[in-house]
Amino acid sequence: MAFGINTFDKMKNTSEFQDKVVVVTGASGGLGRVVAREFGKQGAKVVLLARGAEGLAGAKREVEATGAEALTIVTDVSDAEQVEAAAVKAEETFGSIDVWVNNAMNSVFAPMKNIAPAEFKRVIDVTLMGQVYGTMSALKRMLPRDKGTIILIGSALAYRGIPLQSAYCSAKHGIQGFFDSLRSELIHDDSKIKLTMIELPAMNTTQFGWVKSRLPNKPKPMGKVYEPEVAARAVIFAASAGHKRRTIWVGFPTFESIIGNKIWPAYLDHYLARTGYKGQQTNEPVDPDRKNNLWEPVPEDRGAYGGFEKVATNRSSLLWISMHRQAAVVATVLFVLLMLLVLALC
Repeated sequence: MAFGINTFDKMKNTSEFQDKVVVVTGASGGLGRVVAREFGKQGAKVVLLARGAEGLAGAKREVEATGAEALTIVTDVSDAEQVEAAAVKAEETFGSIDVWVNNAMNSVFAPMKNIAPAEFKRVIDVTLMGQVYGTMSALKRMLPRDKGTIILIGSALAYRGIPLQSAYCSAKHGIQGFFDSLRSELIHDDSKIKLTMIELPAMNTTQFGWVKSRLPNKPKPMGKVYEPEVAARAVIFAASAGHKRRTIWVGFPTFESIIGNKIWPAYLDHYLARTGYKGQQTNEPVDPDRKNNLWEPVPEDRGAYGGFEKVATNRSSLLWISMHRQAAVVATVLFVLLMLLVLALC
């Protein structure tokens, strides 16, 4: 049984999110689509934001198949006015927003020397500013009520940049700084709004099939790969009442990246220089007519997954421990006591 499944199923039975209004950006594919579907299983009213109408329609069908209500709003999160208009429509349709999940992203796979200034800025505008604008619209509605949950989707790359993704890593670093600042402000104001950032490892999502790439071969996730359901469990857990986690790390590679960079960043510079190029490409050459979603959405529904299911895992022991801290502490204490007893009897 996958780590975290028991807790996740238990939350489903409590109907904690029944009729709650949840906004998910980047909901047309990848992690956002899975998060939207899982909130639907919880009985939430899910508002789906993304640029691609085809993907949004597919996501809406999946949410409605769970028996939940869904609203799609074509939105470019790099435009603050579009995000605010979406928030207005969401509340006009379903009522007050309870949870806002900032997930939308895009990227460019290329060495920095091969990225145009406008392309770099576009990644920042979507991946960083999209989360900023979403948070602004959520706060505008949550602050007067002094309640609500805002979740920022981060990455291990918010702490440790890797080659060929300089724009994306810059955006994730920016999100981390934004999160730190805002959380301190909310604490200062004694706000009851919950703000959590979820740091992700490599995921089996559609991003590798539709981000702009100047690599000779098809892009792929580097290192151990996780199914988006793993991260979705973290999102649902973070949004649950009674949990006020500052951050949640998903997957042991996230732990390795964050802690490793604190201990030995210079070593990682050289290690990634040796492994980061080959590690992010398959052996298949890129189709010269390959579509990308940097400036416009790919006009088709590609679902949630990226085609790496043969190497992806649906479990994370680190996430399980995070979701079961008390049980993990008790187990550790019992293990230590058992070892001490064994030593005493020897």
